[in-house]
Amino acid sequence: MKRQSLLSVLFSLVLAFIIFPAVSQAKEIVVGASAALTGKYARNGQDQLDGFNMWVEEVNARGGLLGEKVRLVHYDDESTPATGQKLYEKLITDDKVDLLIGPYSSDVAMAASTVAEKYNFPMVSSGASATEIWTRGYKNIFGLYTPGSTYMEQVLEYAKSKGLKRVALIYQNTAFPRDVANGVRAKAKALKMDLVFDEEYGKDSTDFTSTTIKIKSKKAEVVIGASYLPDSTAFVRQAKENHLYAKIFAFAVGPALPDFGANLGLDAEGIMGNTHWEPTLNIPGAKDFAQRYTKKYGREPGYHAAGGYGAGQVLEAAVKKANSIDKDKLRQALTELDTVTAFGRYKVDSNGMQIGKPGYTVQWINGVRQLILPAKDATAKPVYPFKDWSKR
Repeated sequence: MKRQSLLSVLFSLVLAFIIFPAVSQAKEIVVGASAALTGKYARNGQDQLDGFNMWVEEVNARGGLLGEKVRLVHYDDESTPATGQKLYEKLITDDKVDLLIGPYSSDVAMAASTVAEKYNFPMVSSGASATEIWTRGYKNIFGLYTPGSTYMEQVLEYAKSKGLKRVALIYQNTAFPRDVANGVRAKAKALKMDLVFDEEYGKDSTDFTSTTIKIKSKKAEVVIGASYLPDSTAFVRQAKENHLYAKIFAFAVGPALPDFGANLGLDAEGIMGNTHWEPTLNIPGAKDFAQRYTKKYGREPGYHAAGGYGAGQVLEAAVKKANSIDKDKLRQALTELDTVTAFGRYKVDSNGMQIGKPGYTVQWINGVRQLILPAKDATAKPVYPFKDWSKR
């Protein structure tokens, strides 16, 4: 009898689990994203993912979204647009995520956004800035970064104020660097500066010997690279080897990362670059985020990490504004939202392109990445001119 009673109880429990499975399952809101964990953009992609994860932990500590726990589903897009496109298809159709955050790099974001548009699924883009992304008439991609075409405006204006005229431009042949290059051309023309060198290089290029020699022959006073961390680092090393001198060297992405200074050491001194965020900025929550990130991950955050965290905060604000994760209501909320996150102000135009957030310029000074422009936000005055390699 005891055996029969035990079997009856077990059978009842199994039957109850089959009939009422939802009782044992907690509700949750699932956020989908891809991250560049391997390939060319792996360093930046990991920082961005760390920012995502930090936001998920903290939003859950605050009670989640709409009273439900948040879970992040992410995959490695390998820094390639084709992989990214497949992954966002998977996130939407197989994983059936509730919310989307875009990948790192404009090329991968461009591919991912075609999928989001296909399914009419709003996506917050946390790591892309090529203007082209927002000129296709899409209604489902919302950017955090300042447009790439504006990245070097402060550097060129500063160069002009010093009486410099001769500009050399190199850029990688992918979407974001091309956008930066277009902005350099337009700004140089507006300032009546001479573009004495203008050359594109391949995505995986790290050999700039001939390029540095050609720029040297043009007697450029300002050298600008629309680049990422690996190529900007390689170019600086070869500029030194080939004794290329200019009064200003400036690169996109690379100089804003702690790795730039760590990799180059003294050779990073005096080099300028653009940034979207620094922990010293007078932005509510920026300093606190930087301290918590450093404690959690054992390294200081660059703007990629802050952008990942900020993307989560934007999603959180939009869900609260819409009081829903309904796609139409969320899209409307993201369009209308005007808020300040730890990453800075979020406000977009009718195409979803960021218009509320300014850009900034940094320079490596005495081994420290300092914010130099605009002057009102600066932590140090610009060091000018660039110190010749032979005099270091």
